[in-house]
Amino acid sequence: MSKEQILKRCEAAKEDTWDLSKLFPSDEAWNGALEEYEKLGETVSSFRGSLGGGAESLAAWLVFIRNLSILGERLGYYSDLRQTEDEGDSAARTMTGRYMMAASRVYAAASWADPEIMAIPDKEMAAFLENPVLEEYKIYLKKLLRYKPYTLSDKEERIIALHSEGEHLADGAFSVLTNVDIDFGVLDTPEGKRPLSQSTWPVFMENPDRSFRQKAYTAFYRHFDAHKTTLAALYAGSVKIDVINARIRGFPSARAASLYADDVSEAVYDNLISTVGKNLDSLHRYYTLRKRVLKLDELRHYDVYVPMIPNVKKNTAWNEAVDLVSKALSPLGEEYTATLRGGLLGRWADRYENKGKRSGAFSAGSYTGDPYILMNYKDDAIRDVFTLAHEGGHSMHSWYSAASNPFMHYSYSIFEAEVASTFNEELLYRYLIKEAASSNDGLKLYLANKRADDILATLYRQTMFAEYEKITHEMEEAGKPLTVDVLRGEYRLLLEKYFGNAMTLEDLSDLEGLRIPHFYRAFYVYKYATGISAALALAERVLAGGEDEKRDYFAFLKSGGSRFPIESLKVAGVDMSSPAPVEAACKVFGRIVEELDKAV
Repeated sequence: MSKEQILKRCEAAKEDTWDLSKLFPSDEAWNGALEEYEKLGETVSSFRGSLGGGAESLAAWLVFIRNLSILGERLGYYSDLRQTEDEGDSAARTMTGRYMMAASRVYAAASWADPEIMAIPDKEMAAFLENPVLEEYKIYLKKLLRYKPYTLSDKEERIIALHSEGEHLADGAFSVLTNVDIDFGVLDTPEGKRPLSQSTWPVFMENPDRSFRQKAYTAFYRHFDAHKTTLAALYAGSVKIDVINARIRGFPSARAASLYADDVSEAVYDNLISTVGKNLDSLHRYYTLRKRVLKLDELRHYDVYVPMIPNVKKNTAWNEAVDLVSKALSPLGEEYTATLRGGLLGRWADRYENKGKRSGAFSAGSYTGDPYILMNYKDDAIRDVFTLAHEGGHSMHSWYSAASNPFMHYSYSIFEAEVASTFNEELLYRYLIKEAASSNDGLKLYLANKRADDILATLYRQTMFAEYEKITHEMEEAGKPLTVDVLRGEYRLLLEKYFGNAMTLEDLSDLEGLRIPHFYRAFYVYKYATGISAALALAERVLAGGEDEKRDYFAFLKSGGSRFPIESLKVAGVDMSSPAPVEAACKVFGRIVEELDKAV
């Protein structure tokens, strides 16, 4: 891809794009399946009143809703992935809108079902669950019945279902504004003119030319400053919806409602914030080290991403990156690496940036299709090799989960997902460090610097985000309006806390809190921090152990949704109900900082 321009979607090479044909061979086939979905949705009410008639009657409903849900998942994944290819494509956005409207109608039509299942007396349900016809659905039913205290009448559930379609408007508006409507312009770089975008900005922040970093930083945030009131209103609206939904169902808080699905105690969340907060000395030491190594009078916000180790360049083409990832993950065995390698060299991944494409990266694993990966890969950004390993961890987790579980409980939690992905990053780091140790001390230091930055970004930064979400939701619950000034003020206090005295913040620095897309999925980001803590522990356990430790890890990957996340991680060999793994992760970061301090 030319560095002077971003290609249009229609100009992207076929082999560089994902193949969605396992979901649907074409948009026309998707349209036909949507009609089928809508027709099946019209028959939902025919089951009403029958679910308590016996195990066979309940099984008949569950078979129907399982098949309908599989079809709905295919429709939803296909339309969403098509939209991410170009957020400005009106045809793709129309497909997404049509699916969401259809799914909302089906959800509303079936809103009576959960209350009817929960109305079955406990003794009768216990007898039902002993019947072999419900064997496939036992885990699903047991998890559903946990929500009995928070489930309303069928009429109330229908009202909630009808409102569900509008709950994502703030998220959608944020995505369109920041990915489509805002034109960040073009910057003069040492390599010539290059577009400024959400994908190129992180690369620009690694540029060794400080004046250029400052220019890119200012140009980037100027656009967020111009839309700050709108962005604040969108986020405040998203928080308000979280709080309202929790209150409707009777949860004590929005956070409690979010954590309930994973059976995670709020103490786990609070332990994370508390433990990281007690270990900020290493983080502050790192920023002081960065300031000294870069020979700066003042460390600025645009100085925290540039590598401290200069003149270490590593261009890695896609196929070379796949080779590196495959070799690094070889301790996990042939099946794992061959499957992932085949997918990455095939068309699991949408590889490069194009105009309108959603920024960042993600893995989208479903029961039917391939575990697709969205990338905005750049050969000159070594971080993208780590991102590829990270998303590959998600995708292989999805691959094992779908292969090992029935649909109704194949889907694992995000809490667990961030373990599989950061586990892969740790193995890649260890492999690259080992390869560089004997031949390239500069690269070894560069990688150690990068690993420190990655742990910082995943453990400390995501914990700061988690603390911000806790604060904003508690403010809304206390009746304090989340205005742009309030949001910026609270975020600035956290920046000061986490960066420490070494940092001189910009006037625009607190606008960062208005541009984080994950905030529209409340209480999500803490799972990155717990995930890397578990992953560091498990990587050490697997690499230092034998077949038993590897078998435990694969038992975790294959669990899907058959266990709650704390339980499944215990199977793998780590207890996340304790603050110990977070404490250990902070110590790993501290050791890397100490080694860097001595080396440079």
